[in-house]
Amino acid sequence: MRTVVAVAHRGDPYRVRENTLPSVRSALERGADTVEVDVRLTRDGVPLLLHDSSLERLWGHDRRLAELTHEEVRELTRGGVPTLRDALLATGRAGLMIDLPGASEESVRTVIATVRECGAAERVSYCAGPSTMLAVRAADATAEIAMTWTSVAPPLPSLVAAVRPRWLNYRFGLITRDLTDRNHRDGLLVSAWTPDTRRSMRRLIARGVDSITTNRIDTLTSLLTNSRSTSRP
Repeated sequence: MRTVVAVAHRGDPYRVRENTLPSVRSALERGADTVEVDVRLTRDGVPLLLHDSSLERLWGHDRRLAELTHEEVRELTRGGVPTLRDALLATGRAGLMIDLPGASEESVRTVIATVRECGAAERVSYCAGPSTMLAVRAADATAEIAMTWTSVAPPLPSLVAAVRPRWLNYRFGLITRDLTDRNHRDGLLVSAWTPDTRRSMRRLIARGVDSITTNRIDTLTSLLTNSRSTSRP
């Protein structure tokens, strides 16, 4: 049976606060193959796990991460916002997909250097839009890339040649069987984000996706386990 990679979006956010080590661990306990996290840099250049540009939504402080040092963030959140290094250690041998919202070329290089220092390059992938993925490719010729693509029209061949993604990463509502078949013919894998209902997940599997990123990792892993069981002779 074709394998679909189960990716936990920001950990296990319906149970535990997103982009925290407890959330990452919860996702792995529920069978995630890979955990997706968002990484931004502090003012003093430390990569931390945070999706938003500020601490307001998750931590109740209307302070921008880029204006704070790592130590200031640690104090404001009582150590709740982990470093990328912490996350790499916490995931062991599991995959880690690093989303890079608002990344600059310098921050991309810092993130990639941290991954290398932790000896994790072989189990890390990167996702974001084309401009950020071009920066990732410039910094690391061997990086595994899931380029986020927001149109059913295919990316230009010149862009694909420059980025050399392994995956195209689509919002799940865009995906059709024709789209996955076209990408497979072009040698690309298809990932989908972020369906959270069993019905949507089943539909995506039937349409041939290779990876699903979800906020409800337990629902996805249960569905995939049951699908494998029923497919056995």
